Amino acid sequence: MTSRLYYTDSFLYEFDAAVCEVVCGERPAVILDQTAFYPTSGGQVFDTGYLEANGQKLRVTEVAEDEQGTILHYVDAAASLAPGTRVRGTIDAARRRDHMQQHSGQHVLSAAFVRLFEMPTVSFHMGEESCTIDLQARSLAPEQLDEAGRLANRVITDDRPVEIRFASLEEARALGVRKLPEAQRDKLRLIDIRDFDLTACGGTHVRSTGQIGPILLRKTENARQGVRVEFVCGERAVAAAQRDYATLVEAAAAFSAHISDVPQQVRKAQAELKAAQKTQQKLLEELAELSAVHLVAEATLRHSSRSDPFRMVTKVFPDRDVAFVKLLAQKIAAAGPAVALVASTTGPPTLIFCQTPGLPFNMGALLKDTLAAAGGRGGGARDFAQGSLPDGEQVDGALRQALSSFAQ
Repeated sequence: MTSRLYYTDSFLYEFDAAVCEVVCGERPAVILDQTAFYPTSGGQVFDTGYLEANGQKLRVTEVAEDEQGTILHYVDAAASLAPGTRVRGTIDAARRRDHMQQHSGQHVLSAAFVRLFEMPTVSFHMGEESCTIDLQARSLAPEQLDEAGRLANRVITDDRPVEIRFASLEEARALGVRKLPEAQRDKLRLIDIRDFDLTACGGTHVRSTGQIGPILLRKTENARQGVRVEFVCGERAVAAAQRDYATLVEAAAAFSAHISDVPQQVRKAQAELKAAQKTQQKLLEELAELSAVHLVAEATLRHSSRSDPFRMVTKVFPDRDVAFVKLLAQKIAAAGPAVALVASTTGPPTLIFCQTPGLPFNMGALLKDTLAAAGGRGGGARDFAQGSLPDGEQVDGALRQALSSFAQ
């Protein structure tokens, strides 16, 4: 089994090892006798870096652990390696430091929620941009989030030692370990944040809490297991704060306001937009109603053995969207008795068939027959139907076909 060098030294970025096995296939992988590469496990993502051997430098793109505990180093090519080959491994130090900051920060944050509110962490996820913990809790008030963040950051400024210890399961229980693994092992690796947290963990961690850097709590949301808290630590926290500030500055400039006034300005803009949308909708309805009266007045009066005389309106609107044309068709029907066979070619070419309730025709059936001949899609009910055509050049022909269904 591969010896895990990161278990005792998370700051080991270079190491020597021997190849035990080469796994060929679409994704070649290398198994070493010892490694400082961390495989994805316990919420922490894998290390990347390089393996050097025989004058070649192979990029390690992923590191994973299979069900038997074998650590696989996936490389872009492994043809030059064979069992017994000596290799030099180099860890991506910046990526490793980031992972140590996030993971150690998670330990501090999870312990803070337990100490303050008895909210244990049930899962941890480390993403490329942010991290999350799921708390076993029904809810989390903003004041509780702030209090946990303050305690976690105080522990960081204390610069408490972070030490690695090994203990049996019984010893770990006696020590009051915050979280024990489900699977029993001969020896457990414990991460001890002095006088604050002791938990079993196989991940890479800092040597003291000051190396974590600031913890920035970003948002909370309900999750299947409880409450999910999103956070970032260290350099990620600084970068996120800088991005957030730059965004606020840009938004404030757009409003000609101070950054502290941006929320108020946004609410004001939303209210103004909502009022403008209501005004626009009212104007559109008035325009549709006036247009409908005009179109019905000019429309051909038709007679049918199936009904009293009615007006027939057929028109294509190349400069009106579907929403307006739909509203117009409904207004035409209301101004009837009338039938509206209208279309919009702004966006996807759309047919809208509508009639005054009480007329004997079936708009849904008429549209279905019309679209079938043109390869379109849509449907509707007796008095209203809507559908689209593949090509705008088909609109005029489709309306003519529909119109031919009405006998004089």
